[in-house]
Amino acid sequence: MFITKDIKYVGVNDKNIDLFEGQYDVPNGMAYNSYVIMDKKIAVMDTVDVNFSHQWLDNIEKVLEGKNPDYLVVQHMEPDHSGSIMAFMKAYPKSQVVSSSKAFVMMKNFFGNDFSDNRVVIGEGDTLSLGEHTLTFVTAPMVHWPEVVVTYDSKDKVLFSADGFGKFGALDVEEDWACEARRYYIGIVGKYGAQVQKLLQKAAGLDIQVICPLHGPVLSENLGYYINLYNVWSSYQPEEDGIVIAYTSVYGNTKKAVLKLAEKLKNNGCPKVVVNDLARCDMAEAVEDAFRYSKLVLATTTYNAEIFPFMREFINHLTERNYSNRTVAFIENGSWAPQATKVMKHMLENCKGLNYCENTVKILSALNEESGKELDALALELCENYLALDNKNANKNDMTALFNIGYGLYVVTCNDGNKDNGLIVNTVTQVTNTPNRLAVTINKEN
Repeated sequence: MFITKDIKYVGVNDKNIDLFEGQYDVPNGMAYNSYVIMDKKIAVMDTVDVNFSHQWLDNIEKVLEGKNPDYLVVQHMEPDHSGSIMAFMKAYPKSQVVSSSKAFVMMKNFFGNDFSDNRVVIGEGDTLSLGEHTLTFVTAPMVHWPEVVVTYDSKDKVLFSADGFGKFGALDVEEDWACEARRYYIGIVGKYGAQVQKLLQKAAGLDIQVICPLHGPVLSENLGYYINLYNVWSSYQPEEDGIVIAYTSVYGNTKKAVLKLAEKLKNNGCPKVVVNDLARCDMAEAVEDAFRYSKLVLATTTYNAEIFPFMREFINHLTERNYSNRTVAFIENGSWAPQATKVMKHMLENCKGLNYCENTVKILSALNEESGKELDALALELCENYLALDNKNANKNDMTALFNIGYGLYVVTCNDGNKDNGLIVNTVTQVTNTPNRLAVTINKEN
């Protein structure tokens, strides 16, 4: 596969793997990407998992057509990308290894060899000339390991982005990029949003036309779409408006409440409602949904004076990845001394920018009239904005907005008994909010 005239793909697909990093379900396998830059001097960009060393070396040999590589650039030391370093150096012992100082320490730890006799240590802004191609190295610490660098080729305007912009799935599978890239990012890189933001700022100064990640497809069209998603994800902002209900249920009563709430939310105009049974769903998918949408309802039982284990695991995943800037609501169930809401709030106390709903649902074993009313109130609170956009269901007698006004243009409407009348004014003054009083100046002649 040609990326450009001089840059060729030599990576491999792993269709045998079931769990990536020992925890993420990858039904469509994984791609371990590697590239060769052909010039007066030849550079190989990263290696692959050790289980695919022979296939990868065969791919390189075909591309080289009898030539020998001058450099092996190691951007990231995770074993799925560094596992074949020793095999490469055995095949091409005269090559020089190009990497960061921290990466060479890791090589010593992994392989007992830091290649002190044939290495090039690079840092922020360093360059490596291959002839027509000049590589510029940009440090990217904790995206998502401390030794990471990314590499920019100024001739072909290609960014070799290490694990950035990667996704789950082999390259021979057709699937939506965003879905598996989001799950990959949230699960693996999500904790390091601040570091990703810094890298995006550095990348903004480069003329990038192609992104070559270490996982997933090469990106060469509509790059603004991918970069914008990374900006949203790494700034911990909701990607879409919608409500996720994450729940656990022991005997089904909490589940009944959740399903009733989901139906009410849909009827109230919520654009997207996602329900996840944390004991049965893919936990990584549930975490992805929580970061994708703007609102989250946590529903669980009090269990051993705590909360149900799958809910605890779920919240731990959220807090570990800096869950922020969302609206959160709670449903708790308990036959005696329910305290799930208290426990969940305590677990989330260090999260930034969370807005908690005023209404909380307390179920004592099973829904009754009182908890049913609490469920109705919560559904209305969560959908307040959606209902306001629906002319049929909007509460046109809700006066609260009038008493939080600022300077601007306002529309005043009235009905004379036969027809609606209206005009635009800019002389609305809030006199007091206790009691609610406004002053409006209107020239009837106009």
